[in-house]
Amino acid sequence: MKYDYLIVGSGLFGSIFAYEANKKGKKCLVIDKRNHIGGNIYTKEIEGINVHEYGAHIFHTSNKGVWNYINNFVEFNRYTNYPVAIYKDEIYNLPFNMNTFSKLWGVKTPTQAKAKIQEQLEQSNIGEPKNLEEQAIKLVGKDIYEKLIKGYTEKQWGTKATQLPAFIIKRIPVRFTYDNNYFNDKYQGVPIGGYTKIIKKMLEGIEVRTNTDFFENRVELEGIADKILFTGMIDQFYNYKFGTLEYRSLRFEHEILNEENYQGNAVVNYTEYKVPYTRVIEHKHFEYGTQPKTIITREYPVKWNKGDEPYYPINNDRNNEIYSKYKELADKESKVIFGGRLAQYKYYDMHNVIEQVLECVKVEL
Repeated sequence: MKYDYLIVGSGLFGSIFAYEANKKGKKCLVIDKRNHIGGNIYTKEIEGINVHEYGAHIFHTSNKGVWNYINNFVEFNRYTNYPVAIYKDEIYNLPFNMNTFSKLWGVKTPTQAKAKIQEQLEQSNIGEPKNLEEQAIKLVGKDIYEKLIKGYTEKQWGTKATQLPAFIIKRIPVRFTYDNNYFNDKYQGVPIGGYTKIIKKMLEGIEVRTNTDFFENRVELEGIADKILFTGMIDQFYNYKFGTLEYRSLRFEHEILNEENYQGNAVVNYTEYKVPYTRVIEHKHFEYGTQPKTIITREYPVKWNKGDEPYYPINNDRNNEIYSKYKELADKESKVIFGGRLAQYKYYDMHNVIEQVLECVKVEL
């Protein structure tokens, strides 16, 4: 059977493309090497709770068009991300805000907080930040860096903060208000009933094959469609001819607990280096659950090796240079479209993915 599009990967990018192509009358085949659809936003119902199998996913955007688009598929609740951080049994609000500064230093006003940060910056003798550690101290001072950034970041990336580029920390919000909302975006929430519900609606009426690895069946699969949308690793697509792109990976440890409320919040970060996990997610709080049991997930950063699940691209100079060579090849392809976090070697939030794929649809369809 001949298809107009073979779509490799049933995550958000692949599923939206398939949905839009199907609307235009295109015949699509969606394949995924996992045993389920949805990629990393897959949610699985356990004990009446929608478990985010691959880490916490909170949808947020300031783009009204993106918000309206995703709400066509499911209703979102009003969940707002208010994470907290634990360091040696001390609890601090995130993102860094006046509640954080007040707990740490006893200050009450933004002027006092800024003065404290400036004092610590002057003591550190930092000019133009050369690495993540210096950038963090410049943003929030040495105390917050030592307690709430250093250990967490070094666990996350598997290397010393002094060896990480400064730009990694620049996206962390710092606010001189008593506002614990992590995101500034106008629209925010979690889909009622879980993210898998969205993907199922997108793929209604479209042929989907799970447990199907593109690379194990490459010759056959490349021949059954006029064009391919590829959302996997771009270096693997080209048989690593310019080298292997590096990632950080994650390991998730899920546990069902026979209690109603374990930690009182959906996301709690553990910033001390000796605690091996970076955060604990309690899934029922994403949807205000009242189930008699609860489910938690401990999230462990791990070194990535070929064959492991890639999560975070390591966008240092070496990897960016390798990626640029693969992109040069990709730009010359007439039959293959590359899209998504792995194919474009860039970390995307969900709203970024939607913006990217709708732009791709506009050009392609």
